[in-house]
Amino acid sequence: MNRDELADFLRRHREALQPAAVGLPEGPRRRTPGLRRDEVSMLAGMSTDYYTRLEQARGPRPSTQVLASLARALRFTDNERDHLYHLAGQQPPARGGDTHVSPAILHVLTKLDDTPACVISDLGEVLVQNRMHALVSGDFSQRTGLDRCVPWLWFTQPADRERFPAEDRPGMSRHHVAGLRATAAARSGDADVTELVARLRAVSAEFEELWGEHEVRHDDGHGKRMFHPEVGLLDLLCEPLLTPSATRRVLVYYPRSGTDTQDKLDLLRVIGTQTLTP
Repeated sequence: MNRDELADFLRRHREALQPAAVGLPEGPRRRTPGLRRDEVSMLAGMSTDYYTRLEQARGPRPSTQVLASLARALRFTDNERDHLYHLAGQQPPARGGDTHVSPAILHVLTKLDDTPACVISDLGEVLVQNRMHALVSGDFSQRTGLDRCVPWLWFTQPADRERFPAEDRPGMSRHHVAGLRATAAARSGDADVTELVARLRAVSAEFEELWGEHEVRHDDGHGKRMFHPEVGLLDLLCEPLLTPSATRRVLVYYPRSGTDTQDKLDLLRVIGTQTLTP
C-alpha cells in the first residue's frame, strides 16, 4: 500500500469535484475547493474520521468494499478506479463482474429528480440509487454484502415480500431466478455468481425448485406493483437502459398510464421520508 500516493490521489480528486456534479448544493462559505471531506465520507457511506485518515496517509489498508464506495463517491473512471486499487495494494475487480459505475451514469441519475432510477449489477446488487428510488424502494446505501442484492433479500427475508401484492409474488420469484440463470450462463465459473447461486439453493427451497426448472430470461422491461407506507399502491413500469458494460444496467421506473401513480410519486418527492401519521 502506497499511503502517500493514495492520500494525494484522493485529495486531488476531492478538490476537483464540484458539489453540483454529485447532486449537492454549493452552499455558503465553502472554504475549500471541490467537496469537503465530510461530503465524500457521506457519499461513500463511511465515517469522516476514517476518510480523513486516508487523506492524511495514516489510515489502514482499505478493503475492496471501501475502495469501491470511494470510487463511486469520487466519480472515478474505470482506469482511475483501477489505479485507486493499485495504490491501496489491492487487485482491481475483474471486468467480467465489474460493479463500478461511471461518472456519466452517476450524473444522469442525479438529474432524474422526479423519476426513480438505480444502477443494478447482473446479480441484482443495487449499486447506486437516486433519491426517488431510495424513497420508493428503501435506502440501500448503508447495506453491505448480500443485503444489497435484491434476489438474496427476496428469497431469504420474507418480510421483504409484504411490500408487493400477493398475486404478483410468484411471478417476481420466477423473474429473479430466470435472471440469475442468464447471468450464470454468461459468466460461467465466476466466483461471485457461483457463490450467490450456491447459497440461495442452500437456504431457499423455493429458489432450488425454480432453479431446477431452468427458465432463463434477460431483463427486457417489466411491471412492478408495490405498497408504499405513506402513499399506498404504486403501479410502475421498469425500463432497463443500456450501459457500456453487460454486467450493469440502469433501471428507470415510470408510472403505468391510467393509474394515480404519478400523483403519488409527486407527493412522495415532496414529503420525502417524513411520516404522515402520528
